[in-house]
Amino acid sequence: MARTILTDIEGTTSPISFVKDVLFPYARREMPRFVRVRGHDPEVRRWLDEVATGLGGVCQDGMIAETLQGWIDQDLKHTALKALQGMLWAEGYRNGDFRAPVYPDVVRKLQAWHAQGHPLAVYSSGSVPSQVLFFTHSDAGDLSPLFSAWFDTETGGKREAESYARIARRLDVPPAQILFLSDVVAELDAARDAGMDTVLLDRPQDYPQSRTGEAAGGHRRVESFDEITP
Repeated sequence: MARTILTDIEGTTSPISFVKDVLFPYARREMPRFVRVRGHDPEVRRWLDEVATGLGGVCQDGMIAETLQGWIDQDLKHTALKALQGMLWAEGYRNGDFRAPVYPDVVRKLQAWHAQGHPLAVYSSGSVPSQVLFFTHSDAGDLSPLFSAWFDTETGGKREAESYARIARRLDVPPAQILFLSDVVAELDAARDAGMDTVLLDRPQDYPQSRTGEAAGGHRRVESFDEITP
């Protein structure tokens, strides 16, 4: 059986700076307009109402938008925020305001692994729609057909072993047959606790101070996908 490869996005397939310097500022800047213009769309309203409920009840949309902007500033991993950001970024991608940067070594290896029969899946804190948008509108073209499954925080927290066990069950693959790639040691720890194999991406572009020895947490450490053999 060809091993399934489960990958994170930010800091793993793509520069951390893209989210921090491009996507987050775009979402923060455009959120009030988005809430005002799209607030009556049922899918948008669903998530705005969830935010309002968390704030204690009925809120003006302006207050909800301000709350969402604050959550962006905090980099809060809230499912409603992720969903709304994903819809906002969809507009940006469609309008050509930006394209998603993917490391060249990632493009090469994803294409090679797919050709070799390795199922590919994504697990990121960004919503599934935003993940699909990211790989659809990459600077290397549409990479989304390479992936057969997508997972976000609705599956569970990325630092919780049960989330990875749940992913294995949904993929119908034994955890030992899954290789998880991430730049975050705590996520890799959780995946390992669930029985998955792990690789730490320690890219100099994202982590100028190498994480070697104890800092790698006992995980295989690489600086590029070219060093990974599934």
